[in-house]
Amino acid sequence: MSAVAKTERKAPRLIGIRELVLLAIIIALLSFFIFSGREKTIWAIVFEFSIFAIITLSLNLETGFTGIPQFGRVAAVITGAFAVGALPGRLMAYIIGEPWGAEYANAVFNYRIVPVINELLASNIFYSIGFLLLCLFTAAVFGAAIGWLISRPAIRLKEAYLGISLLAFGDFFMWVGHNWNIMVGGSTPINVPDPFRIFGGDRFMAAVLVLFFIAIVIYIYLERLTKSPFGRNLKMIRDNEVSASAAGLDVVKVRTRSLVIGSAIAAMGGGLYVIYTGSIGAIGFQKLTFTFWPWAYMMLGGIGSNFGVLMGVMLLVILKTMIIVFRYDWFAFMVNVGIDPMWLEFTLMGAVIVLVILFVPHGLVPEKVEPVLPEERVKRVLAKRQLEKTSEPVS
Repeated sequence: MSAVAKTERKAPRLIGIRELVLLAIIIALLSFFIFSGREKTIWAIVFEFSIFAIITLSLNLETGFTGIPQFGRVAAVITGAFAVGALPGRLMAYIIGEPWGAEYANAVFNYRIVPVINELLASNIFYSIGFLLLCLFTAAVFGAAIGWLISRPAIRLKEAYLGISLLAFGDFFMWVGHNWNIMVGGSTPINVPDPFRIFGGDRFMAAVLVLFFIAIVIYIYLERLTKSPFGRNLKMIRDNEVSASAAGLDVVKVRTRSLVIGSAIAAMGGGLYVIYTGSIGAIGFQKLTFTFWPWAYMMLGGIGSNFGVLMGVMLLVILKTMIIVFRYDWFAFMVNVGIDPMWLEFTLMGAVIVLVILFVPHGLVPEKVEPVLPEERVKRVLAKRQLEKTSEPVS
């Protein structure tokens, strides 16, 4: 068989049978909420999916594609939340002549200032859009800065030591916010201005749709990024750092860039979370929610697979929501054996991680091996080489 014939194969499908089956399962589960009279629960699912899709996609960039044991994802999320909770609102307070210094983070003043800002945002859609973009920009800038800071130990440490160091970063930032009152209120949560207030009674649905749109845009961006030469560099470093260095790649620079981009995206997720909830409390950003849950989503969906991450987040969020909504209807019998259904969602996380490791270690949608060059170009190169080989004179 000729070299050209060996390359004759069907073009890879964008969505395979496995992906179609997962989509069908997700649609069936969402339909269950509709038939059970809980249509509004779907909006809550889409909200949680959007936030954690953003955060988990950023984790997948750093861990799935770069190979960094990122156990400090919560650090970038907290940074984005703190940046949005502390700066854009202060700027608006300064513009309208309200207290914007240390008083802004004082609950007594904050609960009076933020409603005034919300009235201004609700009066003009351009104010609302501008404020939302300012929040995203602020979160991304501070998240990128934290990503660069975190990259310093990431350059020198390996595996377990790096994972522990990144884990410590998350707790450090949380306790800084909890004890530094003038930033975001310390132990007392403060309000965050709401750019979605302009939608009035439809605020909830409008906010969810905007967050979903942003999550899809970030997914498309990361898909293009990971399929670019930079993405191939990330995979090369992940698979064999020594070979990457020998090939002339600047491993430090590539890792730093990955951490900066990933942290900026995760910080945007944290900023959007506090905008949606309308308040920020430092103690609420626990590593369980914003580090280990994203790890569970990524492992379930497929490490190194952006589409798999989306599937993993959506599927696990739906299952979590079903347990929360129906736990006392379906699992009340467990009380008789001393098990409180209140904690089933946390048990689910541990069970998912164990089952994934045992039965589907590569996730529901594993990373696909893709050629560096387009198939048609490979065919032309091989055909040219075959032609040159057959035209050589026989000695």
